[in-house]
Amino acid sequence: MGTLAGKVALVTGAGKNIGREIALTLARDGAAVVVNGRRDAGAIGAVAAEITAAGGQAVPVLADISDEAAVARLAAEAAQAFGGIDICVANAGLRRQTAFLDISLVEWREILAVALDGAFLLARAVVPQMIARGGGSFIGLSGISTHIGTPNRAHVSASKSGLEGLIRALAIEFAPQGIRANAIAPGSIDTVRGASAGARPADHTDSRIPLHRKGTVEEIAAVVRLLAGPEGGYITGQTIHVNGGVFLG
Repeated sequence: MGTLAGKVALVTGAGKNIGREIALTLARDGAAVVVNGRRDAGAIGAVAAEITAAGGQAVPVLADISDEAAVARLAAEAAQAFGGIDICVANAGLRRQTAFLDISLVEWREILAVALDGAFLLARAVVPQMIARGGGSFIGLSGISTHIGTPNRAHVSASKSGLEGLIRALAIEFAPQGIRANAIAPGSIDTVRGASAGARPADHTDSRIPLHRKGTVEEIAAVVRLLAGPEGGYITGQTIHVNGGVFLG
């Protein structure tokens, strides 16, 4: 029986990379996990199967978190499967590199729709479940770009800045109900980048990182686990920087 036994976690963007490791980590510590992805049913199905094969509980649910009806369905399916959500990890986001003057309003809204609107819709859907269950933890994945500035990522940086503002608002408004809200801002993490993400920014090379290496998905998942569990019970409204020393928040 892990520390999170009896808890239910929803992890968005959980088919690969950081999201996958977060789902596996929370499951290893006893949480039942709703494994969410937008399009790749095979990827989230594989993660859920990996969890159940190890003796855990998991269900894969496809849903676009930028779609209000889809998020409502996602929350309803989580409640039907496991009774309700205690831990929500808003990890889904779109990586994109586009020069500022080339960003169309359509692309701008597409990026903000996932990282910011999606977190809003998730919180609105799961907070009532958390209140009914006596509290919970909402965790948003931000990023270092919004703190140090990165060329060609104005839309991504804006979406993550908004996410962090939302996190602080949730932390204050729902503290009386026992709900904590925090953000994690990873630096350069060793992941497989999708084609739309473009090349890794030059300022993220290992030589520019004081610890002289990229972070691992396991290291990000470990911080999520801290914030999700009782050990993080006095942490709320914070942005936790995990970047090897590139930015000293």
